[in-house]
Amino acid sequence: MDTNKNSYTLIYAVVMVVVIAFMLSFVSSALKEKQTSNVNLDRKKQILRSLKIDLKDQDAEALYDKYIINGLIINSNAETLAESKDDTFNVDIVKESSRPLNERRLPVYIADVDGQIKYIISLRGAGLWGPLWGYLALNDDKNTIFGVNFSHAGETPGLGANITDAWFQNQFDGKRILDDRREFVSIAVTKAGTRSAGSDQVDAVSGGTITSKGVEDMLYDSMSQYDRFFQRNE
Repeated sequence: MDTNKNSYTLIYAVVMVVVIAFMLSFVSSALKEKQTSNVNLDRKKQILRSLKIDLKDQDAEALYDKYIINGLIINSNAETLAESKDDTFNVDIVKESSRPLNERRLPVYIADVDGQIKYIISLRGAGLWGPLWGYLALNDDKNTIFGVNFSHAGETPGLGANITDAWFQNQFDGKRILDDRREFVSIAVTKAGTRSAGSDQVDAVSGGTITSKGVEDMLYDSMSQYDRFFQRNE
């Protein structure tokens, strides 16, 4: 074939694209199991962080199996659909959030921390530049927050990204999500120095107004699905 012809260049380009596409597909398939394993391990670490478990130099898989003793999948009426921590972990929160509320499968992780039962729920929301997500752990009264862990896809470093900092997340410790009548009120994220009537509050991230509002909305939208579960304190 005449290498000076345009047809040669075209055929060469097509062959290279096909070969590279095949190689990328092969590599992606070969690494898929490892990638899935890493994603699952990271999720387990996030759940453990909401329980304030020290992960430094620790086997996260072993710690997860130690502290997470059970799991529930419930609906918005607080009816149990399944009871298994493996099934609970496999619930796709993004997929469930696209369903009507009465059709959603809502995961609840049950943990034992130093002999005290904790309930952990998944959070999902939106920040300034992308999705927010996290986990919130409640004491056995299903009202008082034991700990939280927030993550984000691409909030601004030094501003909105500070929702992952300990100083911000530690503010939630001890806050209540129900009022004195055990009605759901969530947690307000407000500018420092301001007050929010009717609910406990934490200080927003300075310079991260939209992200802070995203956290507040994420908490309300995610937790309100579990309203009846929280109110049942048996």
